[in-house]
Formats: sequence, structure tokens, C-alpha cells
Amino acid sequence: ISLLMNDFRNVPAEQKREVGQYLNKLKETTQNKINELKANFDSVQTVNDDIDLTRTSYPIELGTRHPLSLVKKEICDIFGRLGFSIAEGPEIEDDWHVFSSLNFAEDHPARDMQDTFYINPEILLRSQTSPVQVRTMLAENGKPIKIICPGKVYRRDDDDATHSHQFMQLEGLVVDKNISMSDLKGTLSLLMKKMFGENRSIRFKPSYFPFTEPSVEVDVSCFKCGGKGCPMCKHT
Repeated sequence: ISLLMNDFRNVPAEQKREVGQYLNKLKETTQNKINELKANFDSVQTVNDDIDLTRTSYPIELGTRHPLSLVKKEICDIFGRLGFSIAEGPEIEDDWHVFSSLNFAEDHPARDMQDTFYINPEILLRSQTSPVQVRTMLAENGKPIKIICPGKVYRRDDDDATHSHQFMQLEGLVVDKNISMSDLKGTLSLLMKKMFGENRSIRFKPSYFPFTEPSVEVDVSCFKCGGKGCPMCKHT
């Protein structure tokens, strides 16, 4: 508008009146609009003073789920198709649910393996999700059980710098008639193949755990090299 006003002197004399009227109307209309916007802005500011005028006008893109959450969901989906229910419990537990109810005596060697963080002598951060199994068995009072217990657990681990004091664990529990080791092997084999690929080789080997009997460990062949040996599986 200022440039148009400055150029007004170059308008032919016979058009000055008409052009001048248009310029004045344009200036008046523009000024009224500016005043209206200012008034609206001031009223919004009084209602909401936390408007961030520096924020980008582009849509804010949402992030993605954490890898641990994705893996947890995948495992829960697999067990869900097998008829398992998801059971959860508190991360801050008492000694009885974490150790004593599972026959962990105070001098039991497994307590050293699962040394956790204590709030006081009786209250601690759970070192495993087994307390959820205990709570479920007490609640069901002898009824058949088919659950998985996913969640965070805590252990004071100073032997390996690659270990974290907090990690994710998922335990399963089936209590019913005619349940045997073959059911466990079949469930674990299916889980490994669904997670790592149908062509994976599964190996069960007897192992000593001071809190279960009988006990087995499960190995699965590397999904990257197929068992030939590579840096990912450390040639094992």
C-alpha cells in the first residue's frame, strides 16, 4: 500500500480522484482487518498464555513403539493364539512372594544369582516375574491355569558390564491334568520357530537350576547365518 501511495503522483490527473478513492478504501479495509486480528490474538492470549509461537507449523510426526514393546507384543500374540492369558503384578514386591513362597530359603544359592534391590529387609524390587505366578495360583485356588507373565525385573549385577540392572522377562505357567514335559517342549519349539523362523533348529539340553526340577535350557540356531557361525551368534 505504501508503494502504491508513493506511486500516486504518477497517476494521470483525470484518474487521480478515482484511484485515490480506491487507495483510501484499500488502506482503510486493510487497517480494519489488522485491528481485528490483533483484537482476536489479544483475547486468545488472555485465555491461553502457553501458546508456543516458535513451534513449527508442520504436523508433528508421532514416534514408533520401543523395540522391547514390539517384541513383547509379538510374544504375547503367539501365546494368545495358544490360549494363554496375560497375568501381571507389582514390580515392588515382598520377600515372601519373590523368594520364600518358592522355597528360596534365606541361605538358598539362587538368592545370590538373583540379588536385587531392597527398600527394606522385607520389601524389594522383584528379581523375576514368578511372584505373578504365585499370586495367580493363590487367586485361582486349585483351578487350571494357563498364563504368561511378562514384565520388568531387577537384579544387582556387577559381574558383567554388558548387563543392565533392569531387564524384561516373560515366564509361563500351565497347571492342569495330563500336562507333561512334552507340552513344554512343543510350546517352546513353536515359540522359537514363530519368533526366529520356521527353519530354525531347536536344541533342548538338561541343565541345573537350583529352583526347578527337572530343568532344561533351550538353544535356537542363529537366524542370520543359519547355524554356520558368525559374529552375531559368536560361532556358538
